[in-house]
Amino acid sequence: MGMKVFVLGIDIGKNVCSLVGLDASGAVVLRRRSKRETLIGMVAKLPPCIVAMEACCGAHHLGRLFAANGHDVRLMSPEYVRPYIKAQKNDDRDAEGIAEAATRPTMRFVNLKSQDALDMQTLHRSRDRLVGERTALINQLRAILLERGLIAQQGKQKLEQFLVVLMAEQGGAGLSPRMLMLIADARAQWAELDRRIAAFDAEFIRWTKENEDARRLVTIPGVGPIIASALIAAIGKGETFEHGRDLAAWLGLVPRQFTTGGRPKLLGISKRGNKYIRKQLIHGARAALPHVAERDTPLGRWAKALLERAHPNVAIVAFANKLARIAWAVLRSGEKFAIKGLPLAA
Repeated sequence: MGMKVFVLGIDIGKNVCSLVGLDASGAVVLRRRSKRETLIGMVAKLPPCIVAMEACCGAHHLGRLFAANGHDVRLMSPEYVRPYIKAQKNDDRDAEGIAEAATRPTMRFVNLKSQDALDMQTLHRSRDRLVGERTALINQLRAILLERGLIAQQGKQKLEQFLVVLMAEQGGAGLSPRMLMLIADARAQWAELDRRIAAFDAEFIRWTKENEDARRLVTIPGVGPIIASALIAAIGKGETFEHGRDLAAWLGLVPRQFTTGGRPKLLGISKRGNKYIRKQLIHGARAALPHVAERDTPLGRWAKALLERAHPNVAIVAFANKLARIAWAVLRSGEKFAIKGLPLAA
């Protein structure tokens, strides 16, 4: 190819990809469409340049192949690329907008993930799907029982205990044989889902023990193998973020605010960003906050004062925000979390 491509923007499609190349001045010097099968060979023939793509399905795999050919791969969140796409949107203009966005000095890029990190993210998504299926099954069981005047308390363990007592009763508490058969089948599905979820949890524990960064993260109160493995798979060592508050904002844990009468007023959290990790951090904060607040440490005194002046749910989200910032500091410093005034963990 005779033209000198400085930035190559690629709009990834399921079967056909659009390519737009810009020279050093920003002028378009290449427009082309290519099937996925021939895209890798086409980009390999170009001299080393910036290859820009949206961080979507298949981008990390292609990015690793392009990086192996000497290209500077830059992945961006689609929401950051959108302002650079012109009106009358189509695939070619998407690729042109991607190329232009990659040259912005303030653009935030996504780290190119390894195969191991992508595998870990896939495991987390699969586990989350199973948890959702189990929750749907539990809700359906409670609704079936409620229709027949049997009120089971909310919660997985309480429903399980209720069903054990119910199935042990003579006559099944007046339930018809077909309903007893359906409940028995649902319990078998429930047990199978529990077994499969436990297998994922065991894999997360094994991986955390083998990964040095994950072993440091689990020293933070409220952070276990699930959160540690999910965070590392998503952000690596946190190089994308300049500060811990940037990570908290990326997770949607920073409250929105506006100024009225010259004074800032805080609203609820934005709920943008990575919903899965935010959910896990809030669960971890809910479990750890009461225990942390009982300890006479700087973190414990902060947590205790927070619980005294704020609603428990607000305090939990604020503690999850702090856990995210602590996790960033642990990843960037390469040291274990240590509470001031207490000896370092062995």
